[in-house]
Amino acid sequence: MNQSEFLNIVIPFKDKVFRLAKRLLVSTEEAEDATQELYFKLWKNKSKLKDYNNVEAFAMTMTKNYCFDRLKSKQASNLTLVHSNYKENDTSLQNRVELNDSVSIVHQLIENLPEQQKLIIQLRDIEQYEYDEIAEMLNLKPTAIRVTLSRARKTIKEQLIKQHNYGIS
Repeated sequence: MNQSEFLNIVIPFKDKVFRLAKRLLVSTEEAEDATQELYFKLWKNKSKLKDYNNVEAFAMTMTKNYCFDRLKSKQASNLTLVHSNYKENDTSLQNRVELNDSVSIVHQLIENLPEQQKLIIQLRDIEQYEYDEIAEMLNLKPTAIRVTLSRARKTIKEQLIKQHNYGIS
């Protein structure tokens, strides 16, 4: 496999890899390092890429594992999960503040979810992967993905309603 063939395979999902890394790691720099490390590993093993049915799913799994390893390492003990992928244009200051508050609350609620629910929310609702693709990445059945996603969404919804209704009797 030459360089152009390799690039044709991996370039289409480079943004998804970066967004997942950014979701799991604190900073843009950490996410860039993770993305670069992933592409380095893929390049080193480029001859084996043809053995995989879905290189994108394989790359996302590698990214997830690399990020979890970074989060577990002592060197990265100060990393936390964050996500800042939301932008809104042409709204009043009041609406922007309310939207930012709501988005921050949802991000905080996602952060408080168990690891597996957090990851499935990221892959399904943000990255827009299909259930089968997520199941392949996480070595789970699509039914388990649906159930976990449903529970995560329900938890977020209940917590959000509770926060919005706080003080209202």
